[in-house]
Amino acid sequence: MAVSKDKEKIEELLDRGVENVYPSRDFLEARLKDGKRLSLYLGIDPTGPDLHIGHSIQLRKLRAFQDLGHKVILLIGDFTGMIGDPTDKSATRTRLTREQVLKNAENYKEQAAKILDFDGKNPVEVKYNSEWLGKMSFTDVIELASNFTVQQMLERDMFDNRMKDGKPIYLHEFLYPLMQGQDCVAMDVDGEVGGNDQTFNMLTGRTLMKAVTGKEKFVVTSKMLEDPTGKKMGKSEGNMITLGDSADEMFGKIMSWTDGMIVPGFEILTKEDFGAVLDEINGGVNPRDLKARLARMVVGQYFGEVEAQDASDRFDQLFQKKEVPDEIPEHKVSGSLSIVEALIETKLAKSKSDARRLIEGGGVKVDETVVTDPEQQVASGALIQKGKRHFVSLTS
Repeated sequence: MAVSKDKEKIEELLDRGVENVYPSRDFLEARLKDGKRLSLYLGIDPTGPDLHIGHSIQLRKLRAFQDLGHKVILLIGDFTGMIGDPTDKSATRTRLTREQVLKNAENYKEQAAKILDFDGKNPVEVKYNSEWLGKMSFTDVIELASNFTVQQMLERDMFDNRMKDGKPIYLHEFLYPLMQGQDCVAMDVDGEVGGNDQTFNMLTGRTLMKAVTGKEKFVVTSKMLEDPTGKKMGKSEGNMITLGDSADEMFGKIMSWTDGMIVPGFEILTKEDFGAVLDEINGGVNPRDLKARLARMVVGQYFGEVEAQDASDRFDQLFQKKEVPDEIPEHKVSGSLSIVEALIETKLAKSKSDARRLIEGGGVKVDETVVTDPEQQVASGALIQKGKRHFVSLTS
């Protein structure tokens, strides 16, 4: 596949949703415009069973490189995933077994294929970093570590904060960015794409590449999806979107985002003119309407426009108009009880483990609010909902 030097596409790639380019924007722009095929990658550690929409931001950037004809690699960190990236962690990560890591990664290619092309004329290549990291000897590790100082590692804010708080820093956490740097050397790539929270790790790889091969590796860091206050979507807020979510789940979670995430969402997740969206907000357009438009566009990317509109209609029916079935079964209770007990008593769950699974999956609501605590108490007057169609009203 020939490499495209399309000026407009290159400008879009370098600007939209990009936080920083190292060593500079001009450096990468010149590389892209000289017509030579570049190789680059995105590394993902399989710490969970699903890719999430944060990953999709970098996957979309990879797709832009792929569409220009460059060689793209999706690197599964099946070795680094067992160690645990300390990025943004105030405490040491729990170590994962190889079995857990491989199990988590089972659906990654299928989910990434919603954005990347693994076939076609310029297919994305999938690699696993255990291929080289798992074969390193202790001598190799010492040689790798000799390229860096303890002072360089301590430049990371999280390590400095842990030291101030008297929290431990384990030696393997110092080694993590070195391993990520070794990924670059082993694959001999020209560049790397990642979230701005991975800047330290990616620049470690850039330092190592220059020391070992003399190559100037470029790094593209993408913006993170957050509102102006720094609030991000996440598991604790119940609005983390995974690429395994249904259309209804994606739509509903986007509608729960803060209004401050609307413009960043349009910039990072769509091709819409996000400047015009900001003008609409300043002009008095209802943020709810813009959020719904954003939700339809994002869902449409994964499920098609028809399903996106259907998800929008279902959301309006159930959540905006607050329509529930005309006849709702009732269940008498005496005093309060936990939501787990209530699910079993009302036969919405078969067992305690089933009830907890439903709650952990975000499938239980009380009075239209998602339940996250299995010990939450409910009493007479509460409306319990399982999924989208099962309702029970508690009475005394």
